[in-house]
Amino acid sequence: MKTFSNIIYWFLVVIALIQFIPVDRTNKPVDAKQNFINVQKTPPHVTSILQKACYDCHSNETVYPDYAFVAPISWSIKHHINEGREHLNFSEWASFNNDLKKSMLEQAARSLKDYTMPMPGYIAQHPEANLTKAERVLLAQYFENLLETKNY
Repeated sequence: MKTFSNIIYWFLVVIALIQFIPVDRTNKPVDAKQNFINVQKTPPHVTSILQKACYDCHSNETVYPDYAFVAPISWSIKHHINEGREHLNFSEWASFNNDLKKSMLEQAARSLKDYTMPMPGYIAQHPEANLTKAERVLLAQYFENLLETKNY
């Protein structure tokens, strides 16, 4: 029993100490001239879908939930956000070249169709981001339309 108590004690000490490891949760300023929604003149119904399901991880407009301030959960969340922005950052859309934009739109449409985005773990914590089939189709068609018209 004493060994178990020691394990619990040291586990709690480590958990307390890791809370002091900082995680940068500051968002870069968003320039409206660079933002996908403004650049593409995205219709309001598509904008609302993007903002509720995509913008937390794929823009510089992340809203961190309360649990994102507790280590080690905060590390995982920040990692996912960094990875999401690396693959597609709607806030910096105008700064990308056309080949990159095309690739991002293709991947976004594919991810919507195969239900890999939004990520299931994100949907579990943010049920409002769980897109209906109609919303997925609408957003995928919007991206595909941009690709067909080469208006990206």
